[in-house]
Parts: sequence; structure tokens; C-alpha cells
Amino acid sequence: MQASLLYGKQELAVEVPNGSVIIEPKDLASLENDKEAVQQALRHPIGTPALREMVKSTDKVAIVISDITRPTPNHKLVPWLLEELSHVPLENFVIINGTGTHRDQTREEFVQMLGDEVVDKVNVINHHCHNKDELVNVGRSRFGCDVYLNKAYVEADFRIVTGFIEPHFFAGFSGGPKGIMPGIAGIETILTFHNARMIGNPLSTWGNMVNNPLQEMAGEVNRMCKPDFLLNVTLNKSKEITGVFAGELFEAHRLGCEFTRHHSMIPVEHRFDVVLTSNSGYPLDQNLYQAVKGMSAAQKIVKHGGTIISVSECSDGIPNHGNYAQILQMRKTPAEILDLINDPSFQEFDQWQVQKQAVIQVWADVYVYSSLPDEDVCKAMLRPTHDIEKTLRELEQKYGPEMSVAVLPLGPLTIPYVKGES
Repeated sequence: MQASLLYGKQELAVEVPNGSVIIEPKDLASLENDKEAVQQALRHPIGTPALREMVKSTDKVAIVISDITRPTPNHKLVPWLLEELSHVPLENFVIINGTGTHRDQTREEFVQMLGDEVVDKVNVINHHCHNKDELVNVGRSRFGCDVYLNKAYVEADFRIVTGFIEPHFFAGFSGGPKGIMPGIAGIETILTFHNARMIGNPLSTWGNMVNNPLQEMAGEVNRMCKPDFLLNVTLNKSKEITGVFAGELFEAHRLGCEFTRHHSMIPVEHRFDVVLTSNSGYPLDQNLYQAVKGMSAAQKIVKHGGTIISVSECSDGIPNHGNYAQILQMRKTPAEILDLINDPSFQEFDQWQVQKQAVIQVWADVYVYSSLPDEDVCKAMLRPTHDIEKTLRELEQKYGPEMSVAVLPLGPLTIPYVKGES
């Protein structure tokens, strides 16, 4: 039988064994008129007055967006926000690219994300988590660190955070408070948010918002300098808008998470020998660092000692920025990597992604189908494959003719879980 997985900006057709189980979220149709839906959400928001009524013409307005590794339709949302706030001069706006610890976006990438007109007429800046001159201390977290946030955001008279809601492998769901924490936080704050204890907590997992320490810290940080307004959307496999959630940060986000949970959490009867997963295509599969999310979704339903095959284009490489690749080289096995990261004296940004990857690799073998050189895949202690059908045939020799296979065509946009398992 044939399966089709999102890969880069296309789909990849793969022949899989008959009887393979295809697991994907309910396919929601896009909104008939997404601009009108967003306008109505801005004018009749959840838990706040209409957006236009809240913003004075003299206000300095900060709009926080997610960076290029997320498929948030900023090219629609930001112009629609500016249109709704047309009584505010464009020079009063600053758009802050919530990079977290990721790299800056270029002007060309900003044009891709926001359109020429916005980039030409509005002040658009990258967040720099390492630059203390661009940060402000807004308090101290009960999780043990000072809280630094982007200065342009803190000093604005009115603050808007945008984003999209999807399942998240340690924060439960994306969007909402995560646009601020870690999106525009300082590195000291981000390192605490992503430390080994927080990431290793069993409650820090897909779809869980109850007593999840990452959501608790994100909420605490947001309350120290709260966004005045949230605009989040949900998307289908074609990256089209399926729902709009706007208004008070926590309530609007909660409703968006429940909407997402309803169509993305898929139960299965048992674990599988092999799970073939995408990373939901571009922009989510543009590097190996991001591809860990799809691997993590697969781990939820693969047997201990089973095999995951990750289909992720990795057009942006490993990537060549950050510490992800270097940390993977610090030890020879995933188990040794986990020992290193769990040592309280070790603290490097990007360790959280390596930690999640190592947990997966201790549980199952991981193959990667990508555009990466084999050498780069092997350095990450992963196994390259250029022929998925051949790899499946070889695995059948290992697991036998009754080998069970599951396919996650949309990768981390799905939260598969085994009935009866906590």
C-alpha cells in the first residue's frame, strides 16, 4: 500500500507493507473567509474588549511573531492587525521576531514571512536572547532564575502576541504564552525553562497542560509583563487557517488547545515495531534540530527496541548555528549524552533538543531520510537511509513477516497514544 508524507514543500510517496496503520489528525477544512474570521475575532475577542477599542492612537504597539521555523501565517495576520489598528501610525509599531535561541531572519526572509509592504513601512526586528542591552529584567522566577524579556516589548504601551497552536513535545501545546517565553526571553531565563529537570519531567509531554512545569513557568513569566492581546490560529495539513482564537492570553489559548486536542489526539490499540514519521513538511522540517519533534511523536507508539524512520528534508542543515550539533559530539552514545545533560554542572543552550533526541534513541533505533550528507546524520548518532522501501524490507528480516508498521504523515501535528498507557 502507498502512504504520502509531508516532506519539504512537497509530499513523498512511500510503499509500505499492507496492513500498515495510517495515523493522522482529522482533516479540517480551511475557513471559508479567513480574513473575515480574524476580523470578527479581533472585534469580538475572548475575555477582552475589541482590539481597536483597547489601543490608543498614541500608543507604541509591539507585535510579537513566531520565527521562520513555524508555519504561522504572519503574512496574513500582521497586515490584518495593522488594518484593524489603522488609527495608529505605522511608525508607532514594532514587530518583534520571536527567535528564542534561533538565528536571525534576513530581510528576504522577513519579506517571505510578512510581505514587502510591512517590511518596508514597519520597524521589524530580530530578538537577540544573548544581548543584555536589548533585554529588561522584569522579575525573578520561582523556578530559580532572573526573568529577562525583550526591551522593545517591555517598553511598549500595548503588547500583542501572535502564533499558531499545535501539539508540542514538551510544552503540551505551542502558541499562547510560548510566544513570549521562550520566544523573546533572555538566554539565562531560557536555559532554566529548558533545563534537564524541566525537560525530563514526565508531565512535560505532548498534549498535557496540567501541572506541566514548562507551561507553569511560561505562565509565570507572561504574568510579569503580560501581553494585552493574543491572536492565535490553528492550521490544517495545507497550512490553511482552521480556527481563530483571540483575546485574553490564557483563556483564548486554553480554548485553542482544546480545539486542537479534539482533532489531533489519536488513540491506537498497541505499539508498533516500526513507525514512519514526517516532521510536517516545510518550515517545520527545515533542519534536524526541528525533526526531533516528529521522532518524539513516533516514540509515543513505537515498541521499546523498535525503529523510527524520520522523513525530514533538512534544507537548512543540522543547522550550522546553535550548540545542537556540538553537544551531540560530546559523547559516543545516547545514554552517555543523557548522563552528561543530567549532570547539574552542565548547561548549554540547545541541550533540551539533544536531551529529547537521546531519550528517543535509548528507546528505539532512528533512521533519517533527508537531504543531509550521511556524515552529518551519523555524527548525530542517527542512521541515514536513501531508500525507505529497502529499509522497511531489511527491518522485516529483523522483526519478522508480521512486522507492525504505523505511519504519521503529518508527524508532530498528530498526538498518537496507546490506549491504557498513562
